[in-house]
Amino acid sequence: MTMAKLLYQGHGSFRLVSEKGTVVYVDPYVGEGYDLEADLVLVTHEHHDHNAVELVTLKENGRVLRAADMLEEGRYQTRVLGDITVHAVPAYNKNHDRSACVGYLIGVDHKRIYAAGDTSTTDFMEKLAGEHLDYALLPIDGVYNMDSREASCCAEIIQAKHAIPIHMKPGQLFDRAVAETFRAEGRIILGAGGIHDVG
Repeated sequence: MTMAKLLYQGHGSFRLVSEKGTVVYVDPYVGEGYDLEADLVLVTHEHHDHNAVELVTLKENGRVLRAADMLEEGRYQTRVLGDITVHAVPAYNKNHDRSACVGYLIGVDHKRIYAAGDTSTTDFMEKLAGEHLDYALLPIDGVYNMDSREASCCAEIIQAKHAIPIHMKPGQLFDRAVAETFRAEGRIILGAGGIHDVG
């Protein structure tokens, strides 16, 4: 049986491929794995290390959705593209303006994935606990976003089945020592280039 696959490219960048072969990139910037043409590119905000859409080749009907597309007059938007559903949710901290940044809830193959984007604890995370999420990808760098201790508390609030630390250390794709400090039920640590079957 085939299932969706998540490729962690490093930093805040990852790629999803659904069972049907729909290709989604989130916050393209670094790493390998930009060889597949995209149906969808999701950008959480316009900092240079999250919006390198030029790395991605779009399919003929491929789309790029940015925070500005998904947060209109203070309202978080939903889009359905083929077998992918995308809901924008709040993302913010002292370095990231709430009006210019989003996270995404991504529905793929009956699984729900929370791509937090660049953020610290948000008031919306308590609502996420009722969403029965399968995965939460949380930044843990402690420089531009929350640190691993705060992210671990967020994981406990969100209660996703699995939590994956990302965005670990400025200037690096991946740092295992920092990743190991993240604590969560169902924790999965993926090194840069690591692939996980979304099941």
